[in-house]
Amino acid sequence: LQTMSGNEDDWLALKPQEPSPSQCCGSGCKPCIYDVYEKELAQWERAKAKQDKSLLVEKKEQSNNSELNPDTFTAFNISSVEQLTEDTYQYKFELPGNSSLRLSLGQHIVLRGMVNGLEVQRAYTPISPGNAEGYFEVLMKCYEAGLMSQYIKTWKKGDMVFWRGPFGGFPYRPNKHGELLMLASGTGLTPMLPILHSITDNEEDETFVTLVGCFRTFDKIYLKPLLQDLARYWNIRIFYVLSQETSVEKLPWSYKENTYTGRLNEDLMKTIVNSCRRKPLVLICGSSAFNEDMSRYLKAAGIEENSCFAF
Repeated sequence: LQTMSGNEDDWLALKPQEPSPSQCCGSGCKPCIYDVYEKELAQWERAKAKQDKSLLVEKKEQSNNSELNPDTFTAFNISSVEQLTEDTYQYKFELPGNSSLRLSLGQHIVLRGMVNGLEVQRAYTPISPGNAEGYFEVLMKCYEAGLMSQYIKTWKKGDMVFWRGPFGGFPYRPNKHGELLMLASGTGLTPMLPILHSITDNEEDETFVTLVGCFRTFDKIYLKPLLQDLARYWNIRIFYVLSQETSVEKLPWSYKENTYTGRLNEDLMKTIVNSCRRKPLVLICGSSAFNEDMSRYLKAAGIEENSCFAF
């Protein structure tokens, strides 16, 4: 009888764990972590019914062929870590040979972290161009109390990190829209960058872009050199809205005329929308509170809901 219960314990130990809410990044991935769990549970039930553990082998594997995959996590090597602000870091990951992630615009990938024995998953959008060869880069903000942040803060060059994807995305076509109005709060800048790169890299694409970056202070603006480079293109304008700066006087002169202090409110939204050269399609990315506020202000500025896309 002892062996029977021992065998039962063995099978229980192999049973897939139901994901906890912290493991779902909430970004509507297909397959979601819960879909993967359902699939693994069915596989475990089949194996247990046949008392054949070899049927579980593929479940335990993680992909090591360095090809990004929506179903399984793949290990990628961190090739550099750069601190951008006191709580924001830019990480570069190696891709084998000259391969590229081949993400379509605005797609995100999901990171898996282990913190105090708890598995956490979160979605991030790479900021490198989708066709970048041999690497991809991700901008990450670390929060004091964030579980994933505690894990990310331990990373150093050479560490292996697990990603799956890609998911989501914005169906962009060159010249389809007269103007894109991008409203980004903090790291909400990330899905905007691949779209901006694709417009500036394509001489045939004459889409106008107005990017509005909302940050707390001037020091908190990420990737300033990159944004300044983008702003040199004839069809791209960049405005900054700094909620905790009181005046633009101390800012470098190149920022003074395109920076607003205070919050992005209804009046400022009307000013920005009215300054657009064509009727804009609006892309929004920030916290859920930011996205809701922006939708409200846009409506007041006469932009219909079907002209907005929130990441």
